[in-house]
Amino acid sequence: MLKIITGIVIICLLTFSLAHGKDNKIHFPAGYKSTYTNYVSNDRIQNEDQTIRLFANEIAMKGPGKDGKLPYGSILVAEVYKAKKNKDGSVATSILNRRIRGKFALVGVMQRKKGFGDDRPDGLKTGDWDFAAFKPDGSVAKKDLNSCRACHAPISNTNHLFSYEHLVK
Repeated sequence: MLKIITGIVIICLLTFSLAHGKDNKIHFPAGYKSTYTNYVSNDRIQNEDQTIRLFANEIAMKGPGKDGKLPYGSILVAEVYKAKKNKDGSVATSILNRRIRGKFALVGVMQRKKGFGDDRPDGLKTGDWDFAAFKPDGSVAKKDLNSCRACHAPISNTNHLFSYEHLVK
């Protein structure tokens, strides 16, 4: 009986590892705060209780080419913060009517590399961009990356980026 239980546990762990390993094509960009450019900080439009700071590597900061797309090798990093809350639980805003940054919650990474996403169904294709999610300490976060892909897939007119206009020269 112990052998059967051990076998089941090993199969489950391998299945989990393979399922998440397939999605783990992007590594945490250590040192991004000092080597990338913070090109925009704002309220996060997809989540009403978050703020976001976006960083881009030098390749992405060159802006889109003649094809309107950022070059291969572009890496964007999103620091996602929970918004501070008022005593009544509502989101706190500043006098500028912007959310006030609270706890650092997640580091999202988008990277553009030829062939990224070729194996994905149409509703999840993001123009050679792929995604990763990390905890603030750089360890891998448990996040369904297909939710990122599904959110970015429809905006092909801006190279699948919500911040595209901020990178156009």
